[in-house]
Amino acid sequence: MQNTTPNEIKPEMTFKKSRIKTSAGDKIISVITYFIYALFAFVCVYPFYYVIINSFSANNLSERGKVLLYPMQIHFKNYVSVFTLPGILDAAKVSVYRTVIGTVLTVIVAAFLGFMFTRNTLWRRKLWYRFVTVTMYINAGIIPWFLTMKLLGLTNNFWGYIFPMIIQPFYIVLCKTYCESVPQALQEAAEIDGAGTLRVFFSVMLPVIKPIMATIAVFAAVNQWNSFQDTLLLMSDEKMYTLQFRLYQYLTSASSLKALVSNSTSSTAMMASLASAATATSIRMTVTVVVVFPIMCVYPFFQKYFTKGIMIGAVKG
Repeated sequence: MQNTTPNEIKPEMTFKKSRIKTSAGDKIISVITYFIYALFAFVCVYPFYYVIINSFSANNLSERGKVLLYPMQIHFKNYVSVFTLPGILDAAKVSVYRTVIGTVLTVIVAAFLGFMFTRNTLWRRKLWYRFVTVTMYINAGIIPWFLTMKLLGLTNNFWGYIFPMIIQPFYIVLCKTYCESVPQALQEAAEIDGAGTLRVFFSVMLPVIKPIMATIAVFAAVNQWNSFQDTLLLMSDEKMYTLQFRLYQYLTSASSLKALVSNSTSSTAMMASLASAATATSIRMTVTVVVVFPIMCVYPFFQKYFTKGIMIGAVKG
């Protein structure tokens, strides 16, 4: 019997790269799929692109609809003119204040209630949870809502923007689902060390549920920033108008936009020339960009939290 050493054992094994062969039908389906998605992306992006390029293109060309694919005769005079519109700066302040304050309160309340609805120590927690979630499906209507707001003294009141939007059942459901995915051992360890409910929430749960809070913050901020119907129903004082409501006014009365710019308070010759060059279309496009741009800047910073914040807790087991 011939002895062999490990060095003498030379197994002949050849590895061949395997390639998945795609048929002509699969290639055609892939091309059609890419084309449909590209077309869908174009349909979503082009309206924003169209508004942006028209806001700093030549006003006379924009008025005649000549600016379609690329900006023509670029200038930024329209943005200087827009900020001379009556009440535009006050409306911007109101929008910023309601967005910041409303978002912070909405996120904190949603996180706290979502956390409390997972606690077995909460008295009748299932009853309260159903009481909150049922409001997602049952709505009394605009008139009872307006009468309630009027009785509470929230007409022509800044807090009329904040209080009705603090408790959002959908956000509470998201936070509750997320909190249920957090191991109970974290809370039990804190309770063994003597932490109460508030201490457990602020010291243990808040650092863990940051992804869902970031997701809710984006949703709440967009909702607050884009809302204008509550201004239409509750506010008659022009000092309480929001930027979105001003945009709504400008879009519904486009023919008078140029007159608004021409009659704005400005004493310099430069401002006068800018106002005379402005058109209804150019001001409308520019105001739209000014209103939409801030909230568009928020998305890239919070986009990474969307999938993780929404999907976590969706799969059990």
